[in-house]
Amino acid sequence: MEINAFKLERFFAKYEFSTEFLLCSSDCESLVLGDLLALEPAARPELEKVWLGYTESAGSPTLRQEIAKIYTTIAPDEILVHAGAEEAIFLFMHAALQPGDHAVVHSPCYQSLAEVARSAGAEISRWQAYEETGWALNPEDLKRLLRPNTRAVILNTPHNPTGYLMAPETFAAVHRIVQEGGALLFCDEVYRELEHNPADRLPAACDVNPSAVSLGVLSKAYGLAGLRIGWIATHNEDIYRKMALLKDYTSICNSAPSEFLAETALRRRETLARRNLEIIRHNLDILDGFFSRHAEKFVWRRPRAGSIAFPRLIGQDVETFCDRLARHAGVLLAPGSLFDDTGNHFRIGFGRANLPQAVERLEAFLDHEPA
Repeated sequence: MEINAFKLERFFAKYEFSTEFLLCSSDCESLVLGDLLALEPAARPELEKVWLGYTESAGSPTLRQEIAKIYTTIAPDEILVHAGAEEAIFLFMHAALQPGDHAVVHSPCYQSLAEVARSAGAEISRWQAYEETGWALNPEDLKRLLRPNTRAVILNTPHNPTGYLMAPETFAAVHRIVQEGGALLFCDEVYRELEHNPADRLPAACDVNPSAVSLGVLSKAYGLAGLRIGWIATHNEDIYRKMALLKDYTSICNSAPSEFLAETALRRRETLARRNLEIIRHNLDILDGFFSRHAEKFVWRRPRAGSIAFPRLIGQDVETFCDRLARHAGVLLAPGSLFDDTGNHFRIGFGRANLPQAVERLEAFLDHEPA
């Protein structure tokens, strides 16, 4: 297998632990272990009884029961638990694709959604979204991209890095087009339950398309990235079986304490998501004010879901700007080139509680930056 460097992860390796404010983080505010256990006091003594041996490869039955409650038609045995979302992405691509296949990928994108498919031997076509249309996707473009050998369509909604939330009628059209074309739909839904207006929430792809695969994770809506728990949900027995077989060559099984804590968290998932939505809404008001004050330097489109957005920098190179900002002000923004964007955009994250301080530092940098 030949695979290119993961640009975003190499970027974080350079800056993440030496920069004070990570204003490009995609996850939400996390918890300390004590705060999580305080949500369910009876869990603390049970944690001390967790057996530190191997766990079931598919995930513990009780954890899969809790995950299944996120969906309307999915049973626990249709959930496959992974070590974060990245393992699930990797295994899906290698289970579904082989040399000679074709895949369509929603772009700009989290790099692994395209790169791992390419490394599996598939030819990739980009289903491109554009700022001038509010990052909306056009189903007619998807129709034109499909080929007789299209094996998978990779969709991400709510979207990283733009914060785009697909309209219900577009979502329905995508499912119809993909099913008529005989392709698999892999839907990255890791920001689901972070719709800024919960009434805008789409159904999970696996609940409306019997061959679709939905991707979920603890790190975004629930802010529990350190537990390293992700999953796929699907009625598709064939792709489930292939992914389960491949998992025997990667993580094999998950961490027993992480699975226990994940199950505890998911019993309180509405509380955790509501907490992070409050942070997001507060931070978006701050960003609205910031970008209004600096409209000559940035183009800002307020997202409708998730904890990230994709503003555009005006008048200077975004990579140079992000590097100077990190080195001189201790604030990290992620240039759009990390997502294969060439439009001078950058990812900004607003799911963490220290955003007000980060924006103050950013604004001070702008006030003293040479014209």
